[in-house]
Amino acid sequence: MKFKYFCEQCNKSYDIIPDVYLCPNCQNLSPDTPIKGVLDVKLEGKIDTNFEVVDLLPISKQFRPSIPVGNTPLWSPHRLANLLGLNNVYIKNDDLNPTGSLKDRASYLVAGFAKEHGINEIVLASTGNAASSMAGVAASLGIKATIFLPKTAPEAKLIQIVQYGAKCILVDGNYDMAYDLSLEYSKKFSGINRNTGYNPLTIEGKKTISLEIYKQLNCKLPEYVFVSAGDGVILSGVYKGFEDLMHLGLTKKIPTIFAIQAEKSAALFNALNSGTFKRISSQTVADSISVDNPRNGYHALNKIKKYNGKIITVSDDEILLAQQQLSANSGIFSEPAGSTAFAGLLKVKNQLEKNSLIVVISTGNGLKDIVSARKKITIPTKAISSIDEI
Repeated sequence: MKFKYFCEQCNKSYDIIPDVYLCPNCQNLSPDTPIKGVLDVKLEGKIDTNFEVVDLLPISKQFRPSIPVGNTPLWSPHRLANLLGLNNVYIKNDDLNPTGSLKDRASYLVAGFAKEHGINEIVLASTGNAASSMAGVAASLGIKATIFLPKTAPEAKLIQIVQYGAKCILVDGNYDMAYDLSLEYSKKFSGINRNTGYNPLTIEGKKTISLEIYKQLNCKLPEYVFVSAGDGVILSGVYKGFEDLMHLGLTKKIPTIFAIQAEKSAALFNALNSGTFKRISSQTVADSISVDNPRNGYHALNKIKKYNGKIITVSDDEILLAQQQLSANSGIFSEPAGSTAFAGLLKVKNQLEKNSLIVVISTGNGLKDIVSARKKITIPTKAISSIDEI
């Protein structure tokens, strides 16, 4: 398999090397608007349905991290199907990646790429999941991870980052400020920058979830895929996996993808409806998809438009209710951002045919943010010393 970076805006290709992040001809990196010049990885070769997912990644076999990222379960919880009134609902449970989130897929590829090119430091900004993911995967390879994290990030994610031995720099501001500071750091010092949208390998790593879904469904495509969306990189990654399958001749279409955003962090939704991106002031319980300026916005929105995808919004109340219902009816305790996708399905389930093949992607473990989970449940406060007190 051969790999090149490819810019859809100007149709130019570039070698996949460490100092290439954005298309030199089209790039525009502004703190107030999404990035222009985002690159995809174009692959050429032939495969059959017995392919190994990792063989479709631009990394040499000997540099692949040994940490077991991916191959997460895809299964159909029967009680959940009964609750929804739908017969073929599957959950792709990426909560079960090594650090507890889908972000491990991007970290796996970036870390292996850094190792292959002799780079000993990886820099990024994150609200928590990408940071803990990169810290954990980097630790497995002995690579230094330098993290820029908003001071409001959930404590569990902060603890996870530090536990893995990463250098954590708290930022007195939001994710967008952390993003800009991390770019400044990596330009001034050294290392590879893993920021989502900026580094094309983050999209490429995340495409593996779609490849796995296809293989786990016995080489069939779902009709609908529900995924939460913030900056748009996971969304682009989901599309990229299905695009690769079509490009390689294994499928003939792309599933209808529902991108679900929190009402108070809905920059993609707003842009789709207004025709332009405007910086917002994001405030949502789903911290992992809370962004003012979706850095991958143009790229993700182009995919949505090209393949007739959908973007819908849900309230924080709907997110927390979906989190509770998902847990109580499937045994999957997903964090608010992961539950956002399920909240989207709850909102549109009556518009879908009962026998539709549906996949909901759960992107992160609920133990990463127990403060939010407490808002919709009642915690026992009285302790007993006798069974008669019940």
